[in-house]
Amino acid sequence: MTERTGYPDGIPCWVELTTPDTVAASVFYGDLLGWSCEDLSEQTGRYMMCSVNGRPVAALTLQTDPSAESGWNVYLATSDVEVTAAKVEANGGKLLTPPTAEPGFGHYAVAADPTGATFGLWQADPFIGSQLHSEPGAMCWHEINTVDGRAADAFYRALFGYEQEQIGDGAGFDYTVWQLDGEQVCGRLKMTDEWAGVAPHWMTYFAVADCDAAASRVPELGGELAHGPFDSAYGRMAVVGDPFRAPFTLCRLPDDQQD
Repeated sequence: MTERTGYPDGIPCWVELTTPDTVAASVFYGDLLGWSCEDLSEQTGRYMMCSVNGRPVAALTLQTDPSAESGWNVYLATSDVEVTAAKVEANGGKLLTPPTAEPGFGHYAVAADPTGATFGLWQADPFIGSQLHSEPGAMCWHEINTVDGRAADAFYRALFGYEQEQIGDGAGFDYTVWQLDGEQVCGRLKMTDEWAGVAPHWMTYFAVADCDAAASRVPELGGELAHGPFDSAYGRMAVVGDPFRAPFTLCRLPDDQQD
């Protein structure tokens, strides 16, 4: 099993689900992804830590605004959350939660990019985020789905210096892969008219051993199968939603792309 001991700046390092029912969500994801969820509310308030074989991979936090939508939030690693937060505002983004200490874990901030997608920043102290990556039950990829690809590319490049490569045609399929030191770390998809009504957002991909089997379980557990399963150059995938309509993607990575 591959473990992570740290994340360079700009790499997605952690994911949290905001949900109206952390207990029900823990049952759904526990059955689907094999998570064990521990209630840390006494330490952090309305928070569940989810693990695979004892390694933290994600968290569930209670939604306090009844008008907000349930969804996954990605945190991008930074060695200095204050400096990166300043870059957010200097490049047209908006800080929703300023740099804040989480004693015993680290420092975080929450922001919105110029296209409206929200994301987090995480400075480890000492908690690094997910201790597994590209293993069944752990995150394996992230991408921002946005209405303005150029604006998103420019904003995040200003934060972390990503090298960005267009792998689509730039029109009907406008997708850039973002790299750091030659490693692909996340991507950006420009949403088309078919996405009408969907707000810009970051999508989390979770690795599974068998995409078809996992996708078939989603409706049985009260979730929704939105698209797929389908084959891609990056593996077999299915876009799904949990019982509270939080979207995410299941992915069976090709053997040569697994850690």
